[in-house]
Amino acid sequence: MEYKILLVEDDLGISQAIKTCIKAWGMDAYSVTDFQQVMREFSNYQPHLVLMDISLPFMNGHYWCQQIRQVSTVPIIFISSTSDNMNIIMAINMGADDFIAKPFDQNVLIAKIQAMLRRSYGMQEKQPILEYAGAILDTSNNSLIYNQEQIELSKNEYRILYILMKEAGSVVSREKLMEALWQTDCFVDENTLSVNVNRLRKKLEKRGLSNFISTKHGIGYVLEKK
Repeated sequence: MEYKILLVEDDLGISQAIKTCIKAWGMDAYSVTDFQQVMREFSNYQPHLVLMDISLPFMNGHYWCQQIRQVSTVPIIFISSTSDNMNIIMAINMGADDFIAKPFDQNVLIAKIQAMLRRSYGMQEKQPILEYAGAILDTSNNSLIYNQEQIELSKNEYRILYILMKEAGSVVSREKLMEALWQTDCFVDENTLSVNVNRLRKKLEKRGLSNFISTKHGIGYVLEKK
């Protein structure tokens, strides 16, 4: 099951960055485009969680939170630069479940989203366990297990393996991996990706997983179907 996150955020740059990050963690995301018809887009998308800004065109986030609460108990997390106590209290009173102030670390946001989904839907039952060549990637604790040993992974190593194992047999472009790691493919030196992949390869080889990741020169990387 792929969780769906609705973004009610009028800053296009922030909205796109959050969407890219959410998708890199295996969830879907959709940004509201018509801020006069938030409820219509909410109804059409049927999200599992809503990220709501306070300052919006036409009506503010408090208003839309109230509207959603009239028809749904879906979790709502407010994201706002207006982080004084009064706004936080008002957001909670309007029906919000959590609040995170801008600017925020995207990893903190993802952690809050995952915790909320876990509490609301029993996320641990829905997260997949990915397997390839006897190696198991447990997405509930971001660990790789091979020959009954747990291999510690950095955040970037986990994201690389998650995408490659999810799409085993298909070539994953360097651009897609860079978007997953850094939410952009424009301002990152490609050598940085190569360094991360090579470090991961060496770590896997030490545990007996040789030739785990294949390189398709000029294209990207792939886990060949065994």
